[in-house]
This record gives sequence, structure tokens and C-alpha cells, in this order.
Amino acid sequence: MECQECHQRPATVHLTQVVNGQKSEIHVCEKCAKENGYMNYGEENFTLNDLLSGLFHSEGPSPLKGNTPHSYAQKPKLKCENCSLTYEEFARVGKFGCAECYKTFDDRLDPILRRVHSGNTRHDGKLPKREGGNLHLKREIEEHKTNLRQLIEQEEFEEAAKVRDKIRSLEDQLSKGEDGDG
Repeated sequence: MECQECHQRPATVHLTQVVNGQKSEIHVCEKCAKENGYMNYGEENFTLNDLLSGLFHSEGPSPLKGNTPHSYAQKPKLKCENCSLTYEEFARVGKFGCAECYKTFDDRLDPILRRVHSGNTRHDGKLPKREGGNLHLKREIEEHKTNLRQLIEQEEFEEAAKVRDKIRSLEDQLSKGEDGDG
């Protein structure tokens, strides 16, 4: 494959970027990659923190466009009142300074957590299928209760009644299972 920039040398650098489900690729030679800012040899190395901080800045730099982090307009700095950690420091380091940081940066964390956890903001962990029988039932009941509250708020009472009945059925299964364990 030849370089998409100069069309003279073989492409040895292959960059892929996915933004909002749209995939774009570019294949260039090492020289064109350096000249266009796709690679920065001799400067900073790309670290795991750089990769993780990419999660925190979905609007961040794009190697396919040759942008640098410094080319974006400065936003007002969000800062934790308790420990004085700024959001930028958190994004760079990847660690909070205190428990208050969770509240301070809450509105910026939800989109990150949704990307990391495939659309969810809550991580329940995994349970072994054989060992977690009652826990699976309890989680299913909780999910149905959340759904029931939403249906009631939306005044979808017929569907809410079906969900309520399902909850009762699951709760019966749960109580029978707990009685048999004792």
C-alpha cells in the first residue's frame, strides 16, 4: 500500500479513528506522518495515561486531523472545593484527590462511564451462573422495579401492571429459594 499523502513511499503508519460510530483510516509513510503531525518522535512518548485521558476528552485531539491538545480553546477550569484538584489534572493523572471529586466532576463522569461500560453508568460486576442464583434473581427484580417506576411516571399503567406481576412472580421464586436453602 502506498502513502496517501505523497504517493511515493510505502505506507508504514496506519491510523484508525472511530468517532460516533464513524470509522476513518489513513495510511501514510513515516516521513509524511512526521511532517503532518501524526507522529511526534523525540518529544513525549505516548503513555497509558495518554490513552486513558483520551476517554476523558472525547472532543480531544485527533491524529487524523493533525491537531494538538493546545489547539483547543480553553474552557473554564472545574475545581474540587475540598482538595483543589482540577478536572484537567484528574484527566491527566487518572485519579481523584478525594471523595468530593466524584460529586464535583459528576456531570463529566457520566458520559465517560457510558463509553467505558457500554451505555451503563453502573457497574454490577459478574456473578458465576451456578453460585449467584439468588443474586441474579435480586438483580432482575431491581431492574424490573426501576422499569416499573419509569412506566408509572410515563403513565403506561397496563405495561406497569405486567411488570408488577413479573416482580411478584420473581419475589415468590426468591422466597421459595431462600426457604429451601435454610
